[in-house]
Amino acid sequence: MKFLKPVLRNEAVRGVLCAMAALYIRLVHGTSSWRVEGAEHAAALWDRDEPFIVAFWHGRLLLLPYSWRREKPIELLVSHHRDGQLIARTVGYFGLGTIAGSTSRGGSAALRTMLRSLKGGGSVGITPDGPRGPRMRAGGGIADLARLSGAPILPVAYATSRRRVLGSWDRFILALPFSRGVFVWGAPIEPPARDGGEAAGEATRRAVEQALNAVTAEADRLVGQTAIEPEPLP
Repeated sequence: MKFLKPVLRNEAVRGVLCAMAALYIRLVHGTSSWRVEGAEHAAALWDRDEPFIVAFWHGRLLLLPYSWRREKPIELLVSHHRDGQLIARTVGYFGLGTIAGSTSRGGSAALRTMLRSLKGGGSVGITPDGPRGPRMRAGGGIADLARLSGAPILPVAYATSRRRVLGSWDRFILALPFSRGVFVWGAPIEPPARDGGEAAGEATRRAVEQALNAVTAEADRLVGQTAIEPEPLP
């Protein structure tokens, strides 16, 4: 696959790939039947115009733009890596903004930008296991963001009855057209107290991981798919 790297450096090629990816996402969504479970959790905050942090696993990114109300501002955290920039351009077709950064590069600047977005009334989306894993294991950054912003965290996942599970580190779900699909929202997870210390942050991190794995497994169950398992802990 090394021959792809110089090709992907071409700006025109990247633009075409992102446009094609957006068309594919629309195709899958438009040819599938959808239901939403737990919609009241997000609706309650949307209706009160309260910002929140959306949490979803990296492998469940593809159809996530369709879980969101288009009139509500949101920015997704994506990596500086080429993959992250391809994601940014693709989700831009659906009206979603992006913030470049990660825990390993640009983390402090990204955290400040996300805090400004939340304080300004917008929501942010984070893959707590991104950008490189371990799969379906939450890092501590999302708890830090919740503590500093005071915003609740809402877990969400999607699943489809027809799919391909890629061999990538995140077991990326490639949804296929003509499926039965479901979005599952979990109950809000309150931010840790600002003075709660490391123990409170760790408790929130565990709560996010458990809730995300629960809604992801439930989404798979509802469409008759085998659940993807988190990467085993060492």
